[in-house]
Amino acid sequence: MNKVQEILSKLIGFDTVSRHSNLALIDYIIDYLNAYDIRSHLVYNTDKSKANLYATIGPNVAGGIVLSGHTDVVPIDDQDWDSDPFEMIEKDGRYYGRGTCDMKGFVAICLAYVPEMLAANLKRPIHFCFSYDEEIGCVGAVNMVNEIVTALPPIEAVIVGEPTDMKVANLHKSCNILTTKITGVEAHSSKINLGVSANFAAAKLINFLSNMLDEFKLNPQHELTELSPNYSTLNVGLLQGGTAQNIMPKLAEFSTDIRTVPKDDVDKYTKQYEDFAKQVEANMQKDDPLCKIEVIRGNSVPGLSPELNGKAEALALNLTSENDVIAVSYGTEAGLFQKAGYSTIVCGPGSIDQAHKPNEFIEISQLELGALFIEKLIRRSAS
Repeated sequence: MNKVQEILSKLIGFDTVSRHSNLALIDYIIDYLNAYDIRSHLVYNTDKSKANLYATIGPNVAGGIVLSGHTDVVPIDDQDWDSDPFEMIEKDGRYYGRGTCDMKGFVAICLAYVPEMLAANLKRPIHFCFSYDEEIGCVGAVNMVNEIVTALPPIEAVIVGEPTDMKVANLHKSCNILTTKITGVEAHSSKINLGVSANFAAAKLINFLSNMLDEFKLNPQHELTELSPNYSTLNVGLLQGGTAQNIMPKLAEFSTDIRTVPKDDVDKYTKQYEDFAKQVEANMQKDDPLCKIEVIRGNSVPGLSPELNGKAEALALNLTSENDVIAVSYGTEAGLFQKAGYSTIVCGPGSIDQAHKPNEFIEISQLELGALFIEKLIRRSAS
């Protein structure tokens, strides 16, 4: 575990909050892999301020396993930490620091076991796929997944190492972001006949979404006993509008995320909302043709669905010696891999209960379980 600790400490030292570049961390991984004559492939964002990295250990043949992780972390703003979030400390059998749990611990294990992978003379490859901007909607992984579909030989399974307490998760919801922008007409609040309130329009739209959530609650997916809540959800997370108490507001804007279980079609519900928004817009334009409502579809992260006789699930259950699978409530990049045709599951060290919080930590025992998982994978890939 000393090697895992050393690498994890290095990774935590890089401030890779999603609003910042991750290139310093990526350069560290490149140098680390170069020392073992392993070539890194980069997939940049548009302005080349961030990069995904993928690399292959072993022969470039079919039947390999992808180990997927993200390099970004959530912000520490307004969080009360007892120590420097970007300096890993050990205390009471835990490692503390931003990203220890979500999810640099998994990345550290993967890198620490490169020497063992090389020494094992793998018959089938192990591929690393490390992305940027997962925390803001799996932005980076989209281009990386598209590239590896054509760049790599056929893959047997993808394991996304998000924290699951080393349980095997074969299901999570989709996550879909909408931004609604409303333009009304300003007027003095005593002369409402001269204006159109953007806030009143926003209230109607939010009420529609609230009713949609009520409908979701009436249709739980009872077989998803591990998923809480076991129905689709939505949330209005950001809301702003108006400039003064006595001015009819011209502009209003709010954001919505919709998270759907596998049986629900997010496009269906988004279309219902868009159609209602057009009705509200038409009524506003009866008072003033300048009024407008825009519903902008943002990042969309596909859900992960159970696979019939899934190879990734069978592999992970065998490596963890688990008998049952779980569902998780958070989104991951697993849905992107699955949508691209790869058999995919989520399984990694640490508890999601510790993610995104001040004093984030990972139990050292969880890292040990993750290391044992990789050791077994190496033996299997060498046989």
